[in-house]
Amino acid sequence: METPGATPPNLQPSTEVRVWPSGWLVSVVEETGSTNADLLVAAADGAPDRTVLVARNQTAGRGRLDRRWEAKPGANLLVSLLFREIPETPHVLTQRVGLAAIAACEQVAGVRTTLKWPNDLLLHDAKLAGILAQARLGAQPAVVVGIGINVGWAPQGSARLGDAVDPMDVLAAMLQAYDELPADISTSYRSNLGTLGRNVRIEVSEGVVEGRALDVEADGRLVVLDDCGITHRFAVGDVIHLR
Repeated sequence: METPGATPPNLQPSTEVRVWPSGWLVSVVEETGSTNADLLVAAADGAPDRTVLVARNQTAGRGRLDRRWEAKPGANLLVSLLFREIPETPHVLTQRVGLAAIAACEQVAGVRTTLKWPNDLLLHDAKLAGILAQARLGAQPAVVVGIGINVGWAPQGSARLGDAVDPMDVLAAMLQAYDELPADISTSYRSNLGTLGRNVRIEVSEGVVEGRALDVEADGRLVVLDDCGITHRFAVGDVIHLR
């Protein structure tokens, strides 16, 4: 058991002993298919707010648009966080996890990262982490936010924190940083969103738009002014930062 308290339903924690920030119920497993999928099941079984599941290896991890997420066993931080206290605009939880991850990477590895809309962390313009949120509706609603941070291994073209960094140290710092975020993160989010002010290409199912990213609205939509002076608002889409 990683943290004093009840074991989240259906989760089998490791025997590693570590002190985590107060209020988080953390379990670590050696291997699972997907920490997000496991926590969604646990949510249906009554797992409490701020339940956290870490896997040293994922065999069926997924990113946005059902893309496969892979990492060498034990090398990276693969973790999901379950939230019962859901804000009016649930995407704020993803933003808060992203900001907490930025603070953790700076504290533990001494690197300065930025956010890329809608859900990536970049280090020197290369992808360091991806975030995926999934909701469970019904009688016991919950949002599960998963994040995978490249620590000791990264695919070609991506970034990593380095061999000297312990993924569990990153997690501990991230949970602490999450607790220290202010109630209103809108200013902090915008200041850490490297997409704003850049020329971007947005790829959506309807086609492609190129323009300048101007702002993010309260509902999380990205505002882009295209080369013809037309303003577009995107709730989803793949973003490419243009030079």
